[in-house]
Amino acid sequence: MVGIVYKSTGSWYTVKTEEGTFYECRIKGKFRIQGIKSTNPIAVGDVVQFKIEELGDATVGTISKIEDRRNYIIRKSVNLSKQTHIIASNLDQVFLLVTLNNPKTYPVFIDRFLASAEAYDIPVVLLFNKVDTYTDDELLEIKYLAALYRNIGYECIGISAETGKNVEKVKELMIGKTSMFAGHSGAGKSTLVNAIEKSLDLKTKKISEQHLQGQHTTTFAEMYDLSFGARIIDTPGIKGFGIVDMEKEEIGDYFREFFKLKINCKFNNCLHLDEPLCAVKEALDNDTVAWTRYKSYVQMITGEDENYRIDIHTSKK
Repeated sequence: MVGIVYKSTGSWYTVKTEEGTFYECRIKGKFRIQGIKSTNPIAVGDVVQFKIEELGDATVGTISKIEDRRNYIIRKSVNLSKQTHIIASNLDQVFLLVTLNNPKTYPVFIDRFLASAEAYDIPVVLLFNKVDTYTDDELLEIKYLAALYRNIGYECIGISAETGKNVEKVKELMIGKTSMFAGHSGAGKSTLVNAIEKSLDLKTKKISEQHLQGQHTTTFAEMYDLSFGARIIDTPGIKGFGIVDMEKEEIGDYFREFFKLKINCKFNNCLHLDEPLCAVKEALDNDTVAWTRYKSYVQMITGEDENYRIDIHTSKK
């Protein structure tokens, strides 16, 4: 039988068949030794082959094969630094929730996420959440950030999961697709999912006033079928975002505005650091490239802040 993994708890996997039947499945031990270094060899979104069997009064499945993934999101295991944890696979798009405060989403986090998605052809929509809570000055900052990323070519939407502002617009973008919601804990992912599909009633928690950080409400990634012909994957909050398996010579190609300028650099292998006649540095001096973007790029290319790393992977074309 063939199905899609809808939930993973590390030892059991909820798999849905094409006929719409759900089975609780386990994996064969050999999955652990087939060159898979991740702590969870199977992830939400995986297409798998499995066989069913009777176990007492229950019918369970045993997964025997994972079909090739189109893409996947992976992070370094917190406790096992040499291993990784796959969060989700086979995505059509990702919605990245951005909040100005409570918690604060820094530009470097956004830029690392976007560069990784750009490398592996996963569309990203930036959702600037909690717009109902900001002061006039804070709204101006949100508008500035949204304009910056729109100019680069990314779709940006100001939303409020609490009031419902632009929630219908997000729903329209989701129809017929498998989407993942990502962002820091407390950015409002579960609240937004509940606003999109009230019947799900996902658990939410308030921001910790002491640390101004979100509290984890989603422990495992889980996919849901929605009433308007879409799938959504709700994920645990992400603290940081790094890069894996990306050569420094190619990082600049995943910053859209840098890639467009690259042809005008004197050297075709220009890293946009100290090289003469660099088109990116010239654009930076002319304020046609944002300094925040360049700072993020330099941090990525020099390997700074990589103690907590998450990435998006797929087979490059």
